[in-house]
Amino acid sequence: MASMAPLLLLLPLIFSAALTSANPFTEKAALIRYWNRKIPNNLPHPDFLVSKLTPLSAAAAATFYKLASTDPTLLSSRLSSFCSAAGLLCPADLNTSLSHSPQPDFKAYQNSNFTNYVTDVNGGVSSFKNYSDNLNVPVDTFRRYNPHSVFNTDKFTSYARDGNVVTANFTSYGGSSSVGGSEEFTAYDDSSNVPDLKFTNYASDGNGHDGIFSQYSVNANAGGQSFSSYAKHGNGELSEFTSYANDTNVVGNTFAHYGEEGNGGNSTFASYGENGNVPENNFRAYGELTNGGIDKFTSYRDQSNVGDNFFTSYEKTGNDGTADFTNYGNSANPGSDNFKGYAEGSFDDQITFKEYFADNTSFKSYANTSSVDFKGYHNSSSLSSTPAAEQRKKAAAERWVEPGKFFRERSLRKGTVMPMPDINDRTAPRSFLPRSISGKIPFSAAAVDGIFRILPDTAMGKAVESTVADCERAPSRGETKRCAASAEDMIDFAVAVLGDDIQVRSTASTKGSKGDILIGDVRGVNGGKITESVSCHQSLFPYLVYYCHSVPRVRVYVADILAVDSKEKINEGVAICHLDTSDWSPTHGAFVALGPGPGKIEVCHWIFEGDMTWTVADRT
Repeated sequence: MASMAPLLLLLPLIFSAALTSANPFTEKAALIRYWNRKIPNNLPHPDFLVSKLTPLSAAAAATFYKLASTDPTLLSSRLSSFCSAAGLLCPADLNTSLSHSPQPDFKAYQNSNFTNYVTDVNGGVSSFKNYSDNLNVPVDTFRRYNPHSVFNTDKFTSYARDGNVVTANFTSYGGSSSVGGSEEFTAYDDSSNVPDLKFTNYASDGNGHDGIFSQYSVNANAGGQSFSSYAKHGNGELSEFTSYANDTNVVGNTFAHYGEEGNGGNSTFASYGENGNVPENNFRAYGELTNGGIDKFTSYRDQSNVGDNFFTSYEKTGNDGTADFTNYGNSANPGSDNFKGYAEGSFDDQITFKEYFADNTSFKSYANTSSVDFKGYHNSSSLSSTPAAEQRKKAAAERWVEPGKFFRERSLRKGTVMPMPDINDRTAPRSFLPRSISGKIPFSAAAVDGIFRILPDTAMGKAVESTVADCERAPSRGETKRCAASAEDMIDFAVAVLGDDIQVRSTASTKGSKGDILIGDVRGVNGGKITESVSCHQSLFPYLVYYCHSVPRVRVYVADILAVDSKEKINEGVAICHLDTSDWSPTHGAFVALGPGPGKIEVCHWIFEGDMTWTVADRT
């Protein structure tokens, strides 16, 4: 029996390894062992974090570690296999540039550099339905679509819709000496996340060639976009732009040269930047140097919430035309405003500006002549005192604070029905790198871009730069922070702040999102005592990087989330309540939703998918 003792002693270790991983020789299994050494309380390892650990085998990790140790730029030579084996988010390589002749119905095309589609066509219809829709980190260019056509009808239905971290560049669509016929573009980059969009030239230099653009970047989130030239040098053209950058969230918008140097055309712009949240709007040169024709701009940033706005030139040096601007800046919560150059140098134009809503601090070079009719000027102080104006302010702000995103602690009671926000993680799935590899990669935008072949002037490149800048920012007063580029880094930081008897939590799933939920049983972590936590939020990087920071004076709760109708449990939510909000901004969305202001109330929110909070282990 004595000879069996060593085997008996090994059995618990073997059994523990089997529970930890099907293969104890993977990097994931090694991390679990590291976790157990640093946090020796034998609490379960939650699936939401284990699933983010690296899928690399020990052999693969050793190979890539050797490359990174020798010179991290060598990882670029094995990038495809590295990204695939390690579960990373890397830009797709563009296929060879392609050129296509006319086709009756081109339905779908993805991840490619499209050089030329349809050229010098006489009569007929050319259509393109879907280009790079529903992709993660697409980098797409489309250079030319049907220039030099004669009496041809061109239709483009959808370009880069529902993408994530989208870089899109459309150089030239239609126009370019086209005669007769029409262009129709239905939707460009609708509902994208973190876009970086450029559209250079649409329907320019045409003769009697109509252009219709329905939607450009509607419902976009956190990015930037530009449109360089629309219907420039047109002769007798009908140009219609229905919607540009409406319903966007924290997006920079630039539009230059609309209907410039046109002759006898009819140009209308229906809506620019409507219902935007904290937009950065820049519109340069509308109807400049036009001769005859009609220009109409119906609505600019109507009902937007704060932000910065620049409008540089409207109908400058026009001749014998008609221009009408209906509504500028009718926002309940105005931001900064700068309007330069309205009808400067125009000759014999009939120009009307119906209503301008902004403080009169930046309207420069307004041509106050008999041919210009300015019907209504409203500054914010004259509007802010009425009950209707206050209601508009509240409604505009609340539009961008999703119902249920913030709530009071008293809502966490059994039987409460409340809205739940969209807690889905919109970024693409990625994994941690082992610290042995991530530690060899310099944490700089230039180094990461070079290793992962990320072009700096792309959505992903700008996201990497933003992440590095956030990580290098000095901590706020009383805050301890760290950007964790590996699971080991995260564990070490949590232990340094809270000690080694800790555990981590996140909301179990996304069920219940965007609907009403019923609160079931609620349990306060550690008996609902005031505590300190470490909150970790995902940043956008090729591999997982978390921004982790200490959060003092909180209470953390675990709540059963039930379906309102059936009363069945559908989720287990983790909520954190911040008891000290005195340092928060007065314009924080929590106070917009809940009132009354910093330091006067506690604010609670759910832990979203992908994020997590660490606390001292619950011993109640």
